Amino acid sequence: MKGTALMILTFSGNVEAVDSGERRTISGKIAPYGEIGYTSAGKVVFAEGSISAPEPSKVKLLMSHDNSKPVGRMQNITSAKDGLYASFKVSASSRGSDAILLAQEQLMDGLSVGVEVTASKPQKDYLLVTAAVLREVSLVESPAFAGAAVQKISAQEGEMPVDAAMSQSTKVTTTNTVINTTTTETETETETETETESEAAVTTAPDNSAPEAATAAEEQAAPTIEAARKIILPSALNSQRVRTPIINMGSYTEHKIKAALGNDDSKLYVTAADDSFATNPGFNPTQYLSEFPTNTRFGTPSIDACSRGVLPANGMTINVPSLVTSAGGQSGVAPVVTVEAEAGAVQNTGMVTEYLSGTVSKYSGMNTISIELLERGYGDGNFFSELTNQLQNAYLKTLDTTVNAALVTAGTVATTAQAATSAGIIGYTSEAARLVYEATGYFASNYIANGSQWQLLLGAVDSTGRPIYTAANPMNNAGDVMAKSIRGNVLGLDLFVDKNFAATTTVDDSAIILAPEAFTVYQSPQAYMSVNVVSNLQVQVAIYGYMATIAKMPKGIIRYNFT
Repeated sequence: MKGTALMILTFSGNVEAVDSGERRTISGKIAPYGEIGYTSAGKVVFAEGSISAPEPSKVKLLMSHDNSKPVGRMQNITSAKDGLYASFKVSASSRGSDAILLAQEQLMDGLSVGVEVTASKPQKDYLLVTAAVLREVSLVESPAFAGAAVQKISAQEGEMPVDAAMSQSTKVTTTNTVINTTTTETETETETETETESEAAVTTAPDNSAPEAATAAEEQAAPTIEAARKIILPSALNSQRVRTPIINMGSYTEHKIKAALGNDDSKLYVTAADDSFATNPGFNPTQYLSEFPTNTRFGTPSIDACSRGVLPANGMTINVPSLVTSAGGQSGVAPVVTVEAEAGAVQNTGMVTEYLSGTVSKYSGMNTISIELLERGYGDGNFFSELTNQLQNAYLKTLDTTVNAALVTAGTVATTAQAATSAGIIGYTSEAARLVYEATGYFASNYIANGSQWQLLLGAVDSTGRPIYTAANPMNNAGDVMAKSIRGNVLGLDLFVDKNFAATTTVDDSAIILAPEAFTVYQSPQAYMSVNVVSNLQVQVAIYGYMATIAKMPKGIIRYNFT
């Protein structure tokens, strides 16, 4: 029977229901392979790998094959040796909550699939399906396969064993099944659906009318009659509380207006909805998160733009032997080599060196902590971590501010004053590069700018309005300056944006271009120490370290000259 008919088959499998915060899922074996099941088309066996799902995300989870009652959508599907497994994300709607609760309480603990059969082979006692397309999956109250019941409820503390009585009796139904074949005989044979059902559910069904009962007795059909399908097991949610139709702001407004017009039901709904934390403040606990916003984190841009040296372990003054002539900004004298005539006298020029000195300074900070805070505060360690971070941030800020001020003091003002424009930036950079090389023999490589100069670079455009300093623009690739980073590139120089400049606008000394070799920072490792103050049971925590700076070639440091 290949390509001659389309058949929708329904049967049931195992199910697992989970309701844990955002994890609301129903999962289980939705189709066993190699097992005989009593489906809407009689005895059916699915061959291994016979069911496909071309678009799993479009397969919906329904309630009892009712297309008007979707409760979820397929998340994933897996084919194993023994069958097809799938899991579904359940809606946060009231119907979705009902579905999870009914599955957990074993009231609807079967998964039933609807498949479109595209290839099958009639066997002696059953129909072997070799190819089918999955169309939908439903949560049902009665599994069609032996042993197809809830095996585990992950939302509970322990596993919920399967009640064997829940999978013994059977019933015959004519709902939720669509059979389209080419012969009338097939339609007649597949009008009924055989599923298993709890005997307890049958005994609690309401009495049917006398004509229906008489008809069932005369026809001598299956053990339970079609009317058994009409059994409706009450939802635990519906039996415990009244459902309010107010689910969003629109429905609240609707019933607010109806209540004002005298509708009693709407008055009840609105009154319940108006109960809030304002009227019940005792049930609104204050929650404290572990987040800790701070604006003290910045780093050390000016220090990073300079060369670094190792601070000796002893002494409060350091000396560096140096030979830097007046061209570089110091008073050393270098040897001279001249061109002389044959037998001419050799010029004697003595080399004069000097010591460049740096003063070692201590940088420290302290915080006093009460013993109550240490012993009675939260024990998660967040306070100690943040205190350490804040002490370190304050320490680094002071060091960077000191270095920035020392660069301005030791540096040389650019020869030409420049305007606060794109042309001014280009003129300042090109002149500084020449001056640094001529004075030191090293190349200018770092551009330290304050926040105002950074803004100028970010907003610089050409005559057509195109940004200049952005690597993403191939037409004006003069650098790479971004609003999300204080590092970048300006006309080939590495950019360091530093908010610790004394100048806060684009004025004199709002930027520095230098060769790193012209200025060296000697810095010790930072250290911590704590002291107990016995008189008041306080603890003092301190951070400290040492630093010295030496401007080795002042004319290798060019300060911005504003016109």
